[in-house]
Amino acid sequence: MSYAIIGSGAIGGALAKQFARSKINAVITNRRGPASLKQQAFAPTVSPAETVDALDAEVIILAVPFEATEEIAKARTDWSGKIVVDATNAIEFPAFKPLDLGGRPSSEVVATRFKGAKVVKAFNTLPAAVLADQPRRSEGHRTIFVSGDHAEANEQVASLVTSLGFSPITLGRLGEGGLLQQFGGALAVHSLIKQR
Repeated sequence: MSYAIIGSGAIGGALAKQFARSKINAVITNRRGPASLKQQAFAPTVSPAETVDALDAEVIILAVPFEATEEIAKARTDWSGKIVVDATNAIEFPAFKPLDLGGRPSSEVVATRFKGAKVVKAFNTLPAAVLADQPRRSEGHRTIFVSGDHAEANEQVASLVTSLGFSPITLGRLGEGGLLQQFGGALAVHSLIKQR
């Protein structure tokens, strides 16, 4: 599989560290362009790219503000064949509370924007500093939750989670597990260790 991390902020940078640590090839991009990423210490496996090129990857991880997903989605009219991993959190600023989406899971909103894609919610529940830290602990592995409406896509993302050194826990569909994972959900900000 080919991987792209869209966004180089706290979450995108944390994911890039994990890809580099696990020696998994990926590209990373942001709105400022590849030159702004040259000083990052993600080499040799994670390389800067133009966003238009990064979107050719088979698995695209959205590590951008929730509102930015709409603009990214407009880059293509059809996202068929792509797995889009939603690592965003729908937060209303400056109140820092869950964005009012009329009761819809935030990842279902993302799925409507990326028409044809298989959207999987993952990598959004841990604070960035924890996500960037060594996932293998003396007592076990840090967990990453996975939710999506397509079992095969969930399995592929869970496999990536394992390759990065975490333990995946698949929670079911976006309307179920996705609600637990999203900002304000029961599993948000909890760092759990899956014991051996």
